[in-house]
Amino acid sequence: MRRTIFDLDVLRSFSTGMELGNFAKAAEKLGRSTSAVSAQLKKLEEQAGTPIFRKAGRGLTLTDAGETMLGYARRLLELNDEAAAAVHSIELEGWVRLGLQEDFGETLLPEVLGRFARAHPKVRVEARVVRNVELLERVTSGKLDLALAWSDGTATAHCERIGEVPMRWIGPAERSPGWHAASGEPIPLASLEAPCLMRSAATRALDEAGISWRLAFVSSSLGGLWAAAAAGLGITIRTPIGLPAKVRPLAPETIGLPDLPKLGLVLHRAEAEPQPAAARLAELVLQSVHGALRGTAA
Repeated sequence: MRRTIFDLDVLRSFSTGMELGNFAKAAEKLGRSTSAVSAQLKKLEEQAGTPIFRKAGRGLTLTDAGETMLGYARRLLELNDEAAAAVHSIELEGWVRLGLQEDFGETLLPEVLGRFARAHPKVRVEARVVRNVELLERVTSGKLDLALAWSDGTATAHCERIGEVPMRWIGPAERSPGWHAASGEPIPLASLEAPCLMRSAATRALDEAGISWRLAFVSSSLGGLWAAAAAGLGITIRTPIGLPAKVRPLAPETIGLPDLPKLGLVLHRAEAEPQPAAARLAELVLQSVHGALRGTAA
């Protein structure tokens, strides 16, 4: 049986087009003509030996084989880029200070630091997991090189908006949340200590919907918040990123809650042109975050 060897350039066009939702945009980003990208997609189907697209109205959607292909394409490209970075930056040295929200501490951080350490073993990374206010303060004062933070509208000198994440009402995974709007009782809220962007968004949405609320549990840490929500002490507000198994997003309509807005996510840099080590870590953070954002589109 003839061995299939997929073309990485073809996989990059395929992955970029799916990420941008448009292959014309992918062609522009990659510096190719749309006809060249179309030819690459045709080549990919030939290499795969099965259709990866099917018509959906006036557009295209992925077949089951296409979904499988996309997952492998992203993994192959990440490994290729990691190998290229390791070879080209084998002598990269220095110190990078990264700050991020607790939401990303157990999900994004291990993956990013693992990939970075394998490629750049001589670089020391200091990671600080703190609240938004401290992240912005530290990156502005130069105590952090990079900071991944929720957007409160504050723009630092060198920041990049990555995308938006839906906020969700969160309750226990194994039981009823124990509250419904029809009960007439104030909704018990479990929240982080103020200031908290998600708490403010939730109380504003409840006030606009005419639903009374009370703070039933206040925590200084995300771990405490998950414990309270899992125990049914209160309904909390978070994004789908980094949710532990003991809690779950609640469908607002099932208990009479209003929909919540999306929350912006921003990468702040201390300098317009970071040192090579910081620039490479920023690339890996962005790759990992984009992957996490794809799983929250709902």
